Amino acid sequence: MSNNYEPLIAATVAFNAHGTPMSPDFQDVYHPEWGALEQARKVFLPGNQLPQRWHGKETFTVCETGFGLGHNFLALWQAWRSDPQRCTNLHVLSFESHPFTREDLAHILLDRLTEPERSLALQLIAAWPPLLPGLHRMEFEEGRLTLTLAFGSVVKLARQVSANVDAYFLDGFAPRVNPEMWSRSLFGQLVRMANSGATAATWCCTGEVRRGLRDAGFLVSKVPGFGGKREITVASLRPGMGRNGGHRLRRESVIVIGGGLAGAGVAHALAWRGHEVTVIDPVFAQGLGASHQGHVAAAMTPVISADDDIRARLSRAGVRRALHRWQGMAGPARPLHCGTIELVSDMQEAGRRRESLASLGFPSDWVSWLNAAEASERAGLPLGSGGLWFADGQLVQPQPLLETLLDHPRINCVCAQVDRLKGVGPGMWSAMDVSGIELALAPHVVIANAAQAGPLLATIPVSSMLEKVESMYVLAGQVSHYSASHMPCSKVILAGDGYYLPEVHGQIVAGSTYVKDATFTEVTLSGHHDVNKKLSALLNVVPSRLDSIPGLDDGWAGWRAAVRDRLPVIGPIDDMPGLWLACAYGSRGLSWSSLAGDVIGAMLNDEPLPLERELLRKIAPR
Repeated sequence: MSNNYEPLIAATVAFNAHGTPMSPDFQDVYHPEWGALEQARKVFLPGNQLPQRWHGKETFTVCETGFGLGHNFLALWQAWRSDPQRCTNLHVLSFESHPFTREDLAHILLDRLTEPERSLALQLIAAWPPLLPGLHRMEFEEGRLTLTLAFGSVVKLARQVSANVDAYFLDGFAPRVNPEMWSRSLFGQLVRMANSGATAATWCCTGEVRRGLRDAGFLVSKVPGFGGKREITVASLRPGMGRNGGHRLRRESVIVIGGGLAGAGVAHALAWRGHEVTVIDPVFAQGLGASHQGHVAAAMTPVISADDDIRARLSRAGVRRALHRWQGMAGPARPLHCGTIELVSDMQEAGRRRESLASLGFPSDWVSWLNAAEASERAGLPLGSGGLWFADGQLVQPQPLLETLLDHPRINCVCAQVDRLKGVGPGMWSAMDVSGIELALAPHVVIANAAQAGPLLATIPVSSMLEKVESMYVLAGQVSHYSASHMPCSKVILAGDGYYLPEVHGQIVAGSTYVKDATFTEVTLSGHHDVNKKLSALLNVVPSRLDSIPGLDDGWAGWRAAVRDRLPVIGPIDDMPGLWLACAYGSRGLSWSSLAGDVIGAMLNDEPLPLERELLRKIAPR
């Protein structure tokens, strides 16, 4: 286990003699006896001059150092939605070292709230994430209100989050029992994220806290308190400090090159945020979903590793983003949230996996171990071994998903081949075809055309070649389609060395093959044999039996583009303003698609970013 990994420990709750929720671990209450909502309305909102400070602004960001039971968020949400002069977009970033489970949150909150906050709490509880370490993004009010929860040690995560903060709610347990929440190093990180003119408020009025804020860069003062609290602390960032970003969103037009999963995920995320997007790809001659035409179904499943490595953390972030973004879609575009069993037949490997589960401490409603009998019952067919159960496993129909992602009033799909890019004047990019005809002009270009990203970048005279892009390679591969009438049907995704999916429109998809040094992709008989070998291990049958089963209906073949570390390449090219990459998705195009769109969209719109800084560095183009 990596020394950097800390299992996330859920909050436990008790109630003091007055019925106020308190933490048995910290021996402190979650809010004063006179009421959590009143504390927010009397301390945190007026202490940050809210709602007045967001008037006339398109975007405003609040950071809270302790989410607790969410009362401050609910009070802020209600104040924002009831204000006719509210900012267009409100973003909230909140830290929580010991979050509540959804069940405990509902149990404690709902019986103690009245309308309208109770209705808001129901929405919060419905969106509440599993207790996994890292960042969790939720969206409310059709995306105009976002909540980014940072689950884990505040000392570590404060160095990892990225946001442009206007107001701070400093609301942790008392300094005497939880000094990490009031440390000078934490205050320094808050200053790192602060916009010019940022403010802070807290019920805490100790001299040490006031000196820590002052030394970090705040002008600190005391004002009259409330509810038996004589004084509270308010602060504002010293003039000349902080980011100089404005509060008016620049919803600039964007060109996206590539109409596959990478390009569609980015285009949809940007259009959803109000940007006009032009997507260019010659494949549109056959339709919006043509890059995956005939691809009946695919699997999307998170992964885990013993030390919770970068790939595992990115994977679960990507799958959670897709789950949040795509489950609201209609018809076949909506993924089937069926779950995945990752079968493990080797006893030693099974032991290692179970040890990893115990060390990681992930919630059992997200991943758990099933023995062979439990796995068989879950799948609805006899299996020869047990394995890991991932509740978030999803079956995706790529073609209708692409058609839905790209069918947006702010997305214009152009059937053409971009041959080169050219900077035109200050802050503009031109995408041109082979004849030099301009196809589109915009301040931003997202290159999302997989292995063609390198050749396209090479057409820009002033750009230096990126090492990651230079190392990109491609693999051909195929999946096989079986008639469901001749095969056992699984209720879940079965995975291992290959995968086997639930039935879709009378067909079952299994895969897949990896072919190096291929010059073209096609479905072959040898590919079917390779898939059958993998399938035999999953279904516990001999390969020859599968080769003789009638109903093997063709399949689908395609390319995967990847770089050496098998991580995606997502983000801005730092020395080329307006130029972005979203490529090298490998065999996890579905996992990265929605995540990449939200990373780029959040960067363009000055939102709190949905990934930690160290993860962003790992996937950055340079």
